[in-house]
Amino acid sequence: MSTLELLLCLSLCVACVASKPTEKKERVHHEAPLSDKAHDDAQSFDYDHDAFLGADEAKTFDQLTPEESKERLGKIVVKIDSDQDGFVTVEELREWIKFAQKRWIYEDVERQWKGHDLNGDGTVSWDEYRNATYGSVLDDPDPDDGFNYKQMMVRDERRFKMADRDGDMAATKEEFTAFLHPEEYDYMKDIVVQETMEDIDKNGDGFIDLEEYIGDMYSHDGEAEEPEWVKTEREQFVEFRDKNRDGKMDPRETRDWILPADYDHAEAEARHLVYESDRDKDGRLTREEIVAKYDLFVGSQATDFGEALVRHDEF
Repeated sequence: MSTLELLLCLSLCVACVASKPTEKKERVHHEAPLSDKAHDDAQSFDYDHDAFLGADEAKTFDQLTPEESKERLGKIVVKIDSDQDGFVTVEELREWIKFAQKRWIYEDVERQWKGHDLNGDGTVSWDEYRNATYGSVLDDPDPDDGFNYKQMMVRDERRFKMADRDGDMAATKEEFTAFLHPEEYDYMKDIVVQETMEDIDKNGDGFIDLEEYIGDMYSHDGEAEEPEWVKTEREQFVEFRDKNRDGKMDPRETRDWILPADYDHAEAEARHLVYESDRDKDGRLTREEIVAKYDLFVGSQATDFGEALVRHDEF
């Protein structure tokens, strides 16, 4: 989301915290499950369908005949085979599954791209982003909402430069995606940690101590006693967050907290699909092997593959 949209969301969050002080603020970035359905192929392939297409796309499985389903699945296989060598590897399938699960991110980027690529040259320069996002608000030394837009702009510029891998201050769509959603990119994770620490580290010593950690997620707001979950968070900080027991979290400890090394569900599902479909056991899939197991990937109901293909082409 854009900075101004983010500020609006932050304002709403502040309002929620003020009205419900016992609610916990979530800082940790977890990988979402591929499906809320049980992964039991003996009963159904619903989990695999959700994983392969995304839950929203999978819900539309209700029109196509098996023949139509196989034909459209064949078209998707061409898109999955990124190096066009005629085979789908575990890694290519993993990347497709991640794309299907993160489609909302690409939709957000596409929406914002249209509003920021002002000269239509296929990139978003820092100047374009700055002008479209901040515009005249920088001219107001005392904005009514109390936000320091110049400070926000400096922070945005730092993140933009980190996302801009070739250093030309003009973001490709992939770099723009990394700028808007840095938690999704390994090379952007240091900036996620840095921004989080700046938000929470109120005394500016470069660390997050226990009271700063608790203060970020809970406000007493006149309550005599802390909720039970706050007491649990205090224990979590002492026992698990502060690994070197010095009473504060450094950047490495903060990274371990907000960006945990989650189980890679996409890779596990990719390996499962290859194992179940790989007739010649060479560790990779041909188009024919995938289509032969179409019911595992997509079933014989309808789905809007056309929309999925268009979105994938855009990226």
